[in-house]
Amino acid sequence: MLLFRRKKDLIAHLAALKNTSTSVGLVPTMGALHEGHLAIVKKAISETKVVVVTIFVNPTQFDNQDDLNKYPDTLDSDLEALKTISEELIVFAPAVTELYSNNISSKEYDFDGLDTTMEGKFRSNHFLGVATVVEKLFSIVKPNKAYFGEKDFQQLLIIKKLIEITNMPIEIIGCPIVREPHGLAMSSRNERLPKDLRVKASFIYETLLAAKEIFGMKSATSVMDWVKNKFDKQPEFDLEYINITDQDTLNPVKRKQKNTKYRAFIAVYVNGVRLIDNIALN
Repeated sequence: MLLFRRKKDLIAHLAALKNTSTSVGLVPTMGALHEGHLAIVKKAISETKVVVVTIFVNPTQFDNQDDLNKYPDTLDSDLEALKTISEELIVFAPAVTELYSNNISSKEYDFDGLDTTMEGKFRSNHFLGVATVVEKLFSIVKPNKAYFGEKDFQQLLIIKKLIEITNMPIEIIGCPIVREPHGLAMSSRNERLPKDLRVKASFIYETLLAAKEIFGMKSATSVMDWVKNKFDKQPEFDLEYINITDQDTLNPVKRKQKNTKYRAFIAVYVNGVRLIDNIALN
């Protein structure tokens, strides 16, 4: 496994590797790797010849400095986890100044409203920060394919929109949500939950599964009201939002239409830890 800290060294190494038949896959992460990340890396390995995993805690996507300060720095254990998959991986773990120099700020993008709802509504400028760093990584690695988890489904759509805006020749691959045995979507944040609440948090996914069943019979508004009522009866959970939207546009559902895919999105605080999840409804 090769670890690069400086972008110029990574660029030089990739230039020496690339030829017309060499496909490059990119898996951007912020570290604190878990089985969900590793599943994405495995998919990249299965589809591309050279795989670059980036480990970088991006400051511009945090609207809360305390969250940024609390984000775990686990590079050594992350590298060990990656080695269990393949010794052929390339890891890029730059310092903040390596990507941003002395200008730690986000670019402006027009995402046609994809960034103003749900996560964008509750996390100011979050997606501008995400897009800024992802565009930087794309420019450095120049991958053929880039892989992102569907747990952050809104982010996945925004990255696809970024490709449309920048006209970069990169295929964006969405990877299924990986769940803990009791159903909770895997997340680095899960580690901050006490063990008993981590198990109880399976209630989030159980509620989404039930909502999917109800969605076949009732309106989107009725389903969202039902979900809110369920969480009102759970004092350990603080529901931030439940949204049912068109899967492609994230527009709220007013009336269900044929040949349209819908998805439910949820954000919940459990013991002060913010968890998100989503599920396809049809």
